[in-house]
Amino acid sequence: MRIEVDDLVLRYGDVTALDGMTLSLDGGKIYGLLGRNGSGKTSLLSILAGFRKESAGGVRIDGQPVFENAGLTRHISLIRDAGETIDIGSAGDVLYFAEWLRPNWDDRFARSLMDTFGITPKMKVKAMSKGQRSAMGAVVGLAGRAPLTMFDETYLGMDPVARHAFYDALLADYMAHPRTIILSTHLIEEVSSLFEEVVIIDRGRLVVHEDTETLLSRGTSVTGPAAQVDTFTAALTAGAVTDGPTGVNGLAVLGAKQLGSTKSAMIYGDLDDSQRRKAVEAGLELGSIAMQELFIHLTGEAR
Repeated sequence: MRIEVDDLVLRYGDVTALDGMTLSLDGGKIYGLLGRNGSGKTSLLSILAGFRKESAGGVRIDGQPVFENAGLTRHISLIRDAGETIDIGSAGDVLYFAEWLRPNWDDRFARSLMDTFGITPKMKVKAMSKGQRSAMGAVVGLAGRAPLTMFDETYLGMDPVARHAFYDALLADYMAHPRTIILSTHLIEEVSSLFEEVVIIDRGRLVVHEDTETLLSRGTSVTGPAAQVDTFTAALTAGAVTDGPTGVNGLAVLGAKQLGSTKSAMIYGDLDDSQRRKAVEAGLELGSIAMQELFIHLTGEAR
């Protein structure tokens, strides 16, 4: 399912949760949706699922409007952090209703996942721990095989072993049954290897939308004697006028750390061969930046 978001606005009274967001996502990929608390991630997913109507702008999935479009939303699944099952009787009841609602439901796969997470059909959902409810939500989301499947921090209640079992199951089933999957998460380093593209939002606005490899290639650490690092980074950003994460020359210093006389600066943008050669000639070491570090600096400065 292809997603088109055009100048999207969502307001809750006087609060603007989404502020003129425009975004296009191709179908058949795994997307990471990243943002700080209150950035608008849940609001965006709720609109994509048809749970809320936008205040302004438009959202189309496969060319169709979403809100009150039952023919479309039956092919869209949003699993939120409560697992979407808290008011249903037993785990077996969850499977029954999910099969009724989801045309692509795979009951054998669902029961296999329940075995993996240690959930039996007779277990009462209200009596489950938060981790078990999260796992039950993961079962519903994966086994439903909706063409657009979204997980909004669903797995935060799980312990590390269960989370990694979820990641393995998601990737294996995605490879066997391709569809569009959006993962909203704060566990960036833990799950980033799954992302084909990354969407970062902050205060209801789009900050970055890149394929993962390109995003990571734009982050470079420059480490060495503090004076040389300062001289090098000053030359890179000379004349820049900051507008978002980068200046007019496409490069920006996101942040820096210093220990004694050694300093490490984080550069966002594409360093060309000449700039890299100058860094080496100055005795500086160039390295990569983890996605979580990039996220922290791309959203931290905006705050």
